Amino acid sequence: MKEAPSIYTRRFFIKQSALTSLALASLASCSLKPRNQNLKKGITLESDPNGYLDLPKGFSYKIISKSGTPMSDGLLVPGRPDGMGTFLDKMGNTVIVCNHENKPYRQEHSPFGPENERLSLLDQDMLYDTGGGVKPGLGGTTTMIYDEAQGVVTNHYMSLAGTFNNCAGGVSPWGSWITCEEDVTRADGKTIMQDHGYVFEVPMDAKGLVAPVPIKPMGRFHHEAVAIDPISGCVYLTEDRYDGLFYRYIPNQKENLHAGGRLQVLAVRDQDQLDTRNWENKKVHKNQSLEVYWMDIDDVESPEDDLRYRGFEAGAARFARGEGIWMGDGELFFACTNGGPEYFGQVFRYKCSPYEGTEKESTKPPMLDLYAESNDKTVLHMCDNLTVAPWGDLLLCEDNGSLNHIRGIDKNGEIYTFACNRVSNSELTGIVFSPSGKTLFVNVQESGHTVAITGPWEDLAG
Repeated sequence: MKEAPSIYTRRFFIKQSALTSLALASLASCSLKPRNQNLKKGITLESDPNGYLDLPKGFSYKIISKSGTPMSDGLLVPGRPDGMGTFLDKMGNTVIVCNHENKPYRQEHSPFGPENERLSLLDQDMLYDTGGGVKPGLGGTTTMIYDEAQGVVTNHYMSLAGTFNNCAGGVSPWGSWITCEEDVTRADGKTIMQDHGYVFEVPMDAKGLVAPVPIKPMGRFHHEAVAIDPISGCVYLTEDRYDGLFYRYIPNQKENLHAGGRLQVLAVRDQDQLDTRNWENKKVHKNQSLEVYWMDIDDVESPEDDLRYRGFEAGAARFARGEGIWMGDGELFFACTNGGPEYFGQVFRYKCSPYEGTEKESTKPPMLDLYAESNDKTVLHMCDNLTVAPWGDLLLCEDNGSLNHIRGIDKNGEIYTFACNRVSNSELTGIVFSPSGKTLFVNVQESGHTVAITGPWEDLAG
């Protein structure tokens, strides 16, 4: 088969980012207009006779991965799949890198078996935290090679092992998955051999386990998601805490996050310690433009897990559980799951400076605005992971502990429901399209399933 050309170029990433901005340009009006049914071209969900996943007419799903089943490397598919990224390999296959949000005490989700009997299959040097041979880290990432034409996984293996609670992350412009630990457990020298709370990098073309090297200059905290600006090279990071901050990492070398850099926290000009959550008092209004600046923060490995406290005391803005991020054309959008007076969720937009990350940034500073704030949980309830469809709509996963949906927002600001989880109360996670745009992948986290959805996407694209 003829090799497919590499698509991971700066130009490609910028093009995809511009599509993101187009999709999100309509989001501002969505939170004000409750929708009782799907309004986009009359699309409604059809009840799944298997009671698994309701989808619009003509769409179908296929479970392509189940936790606990053997992978190609002899390990078991770990449980609790979370954030995912997709790539195109040289043979034209879709590469899916998937996080697993597991802590070491949930042995039923282990890739190593109920008694760690499969640990012997691993080179122990490739395991970030061995747990003293008793409680190894059960998080990390798996990589699937997916033949989209046939709809089958042809290879499946562990690509990062021994980490804790890998939640979300983000794709890099150079073709790697940046995976984040949402955990700040400290080493005790007994069953926890490493500190946790770091970011790791997994190249999309890794054929097996990668060396588990934490990118420590990116800070140690409850990491959630990552977005990278292909122009400036700046990396933006969310923190999944009720009193979290929004971070920026300026690497010393573009495309080499391991070469060190500066970690910063976002603050709002003339409004030090701004509480954006709007829980008790309405301090941030929709579409209000806020001039922001960035402050360096030191001691980023934070032995006391106090980055968010120190940053806030210095004047940084506070956010309610920052989660999913997508990079747009000179701007990015991130979800705050519990933001807003009803705790139903917010979406913020950050507009980059033309001089982002440089000494000239203050001459034309970045801006922040509250782009959406849900006041009706029937419209949008606790948005978490999000992605942008090839035709420009925004798709968001809900994480509310009850009836969870994939909601869509089209370019006219209309909200519609694309899917409903009927099999459990589990959140849907890791939502992402294949590079071709023909398949949507999503996880049913507590079921341990990765699902491929196909159908007449053109029905949604009008």
